[in-house]
Amino acid sequence: MTLADPLDAKGPLDSAAPAPPAAPTGSPLPVFVRLKLSLMRNALRQSAGRRAAYITSLVITVLFALLQLLGLVLLRGHDGADALVTVLAAVLALGWAVMPLFFPSGDETLDPTRLVMLPLRPRPLIGALLVSSLIGIGPLFTLTLVVGSLIAIAHGAAAAGAAVLAGVLTVLTCVALARAVATANTRLLSSRKGRDLALLSGLFVAIGAQFVNVGVQKLSGQGGLAVLRPAADILRWVPPATAIDAVQGVSEGAYGLAAAQFALSAVALGLLMWWWSRSLAHLMTTPDSSTIQPEKPRRGAEGAGSSAGARGPLGRLVPAGRSGTVMLRTLRYAVRDPKSKASWVSSLGVGLLMPVITSVQGNGNVYWACWAAGMLGMQMYNQFGQDSSAFWMVAQTISSPRDAYLELRGRAFAIALVGLPYVLVAVVGSALFMHDLPAVPEALGLAFGLLGALLATGALASALRPYSIPQDSAKNVAPGQASLAWMGLVGGMIAGAVLCAPLLGLTIWLHTSGAHSMLWVLLPLGVVYGAAIAEAGLRLAAPRAAGRLPEILAAVSKG
Repeated sequence: MTLADPLDAKGPLDSAAPAPPAAPTGSPLPVFVRLKLSLMRNALRQSAGRRAAYITSLVITVLFALLQLLGLVLLRGHDGADALVTVLAAVLALGWAVMPLFFPSGDETLDPTRLVMLPLRPRPLIGALLVSSLIGIGPLFTLTLVVGSLIAIAHGAAAAGAAVLAGVLTVLTCVALARAVATANTRLLSSRKGRDLALLSGLFVAIGAQFVNVGVQKLSGQGGLAVLRPAADILRWVPPATAIDAVQGVSEGAYGLAAAQFALSAVALGLLMWWWSRSLAHLMTTPDSSTIQPEKPRRGAEGAGSSAGARGPLGRLVPAGRSGTVMLRTLRYAVRDPKSKASWVSSLGVGLLMPVITSVQGNGNVYWACWAAGMLGMQMYNQFGQDSSAFWMVAQTISSPRDAYLELRGRAFAIALVGLPYVLVAVVGSALFMHDLPAVPEALGLAFGLLGALLATGALASALRPYSIPQDSAKNVAPGQASLAWMGLVGGMIAGAVLCAPLLGLTIWLHTSGAHSMLWVLLPLGVVYGAAIAEAGLRLAAPRAAGRLPEILAAVSKG
């Protein structure tokens, strides 16, 4: 791999000079392997903390992989082993496909834009990147699981030979899939939207953990591994699971079926390499649109647009005055600020998923929909800290408890604007899913009461226990303020639960006394009670916020 010297090009004065001997060109494969090893070595040299984190993650991953390997080996000869390893291969491929989207900074070599200025063609570059991608903790973990899966189902010499081919195809397909996805989305991942997507990785992990928990419970039931058979019958034709299932076919003597599955796996790997090559060529030859200066609009059109849409489409949904302006600002933060967006999306997603997950686990009821109100009501906590150091601009406009009340009311209204229809959808959807529509009024009343209680306690916690949220760090609490965050959060949740005690007590009494026909009264009572509690909390928090502006400003500007 050499760079051409522009001075060697022939000009009009030396066209008769003999051409210099061609410089030898070598494969970039060894260079990229050494580059990957150098990047890993230099990363470990940066700090002792990073070195300790890497070694710890390596040890934990190896131990977990060895335990998985042992478990898969012990399944050898089990009737459902083939179904398990087929599903496991598909899950591994899914993980390799989505991890570059949520953790783009985990591997610096995933960014091919670093290679754009080098005189390299996509085909040799892809081979070098593919081999260098096999170095790391992720490929080691995948290889261990694949080896264990193949040991569990390979019986006989022919199956052992097929297992070698299946293992190579599976690992290469997983790595090529991750590389192709990362290359196709490189510019997205390096943009603000990509960083927003990475912030949602916590939600992805949390949801995935819940589904894994549900799957483990299903496997621990009476059906055992047999419950995976329907899924395995479908996934056996989805690469790279086809290669794993082909080994089972060879073990059973179904050589024709196994050959078709191997062919399908090879075709899928070839298509992935082709997609990766096309994406890489496009990335290396097409300018980034973010670096192209857009055409300036005409002065007349710009003036007309700015005057007509100053408040945007949301302006029609909010009242006039300071509260409406604060509502717009809060909703725009939820859409544009990465950490606010991650918090909102996590709350909305978890609130909707909890009723479904508990129902699948067999212990669900409509009351689990109150999670929706609880998760969204938590957005009211640390309202001033969400502004970070920009809160000083808001503080300049607060000169009285009335100003603080309007500020807090606008923020609460913004949450309620999303929360009321969201809670309605969550409760009604849960009731439909669980076939318990008669329980909708009481569940809605409790959910609305809980939302109002959390808005009230959130306003008080924002005024009494504010803390800073670092904008340039993955942490959500500035160093030294964790106790403030926990005190405000846990104390507010306990207070919110206490405030909901009258509604909860009434619900229990109506059920135990047999007055089921009167449960509908909980809906209007919950709406009125939630609104009254929220209003009371705002009025109690406003004078405290106005009187503690210097302390609040110092707390939220820290870090």
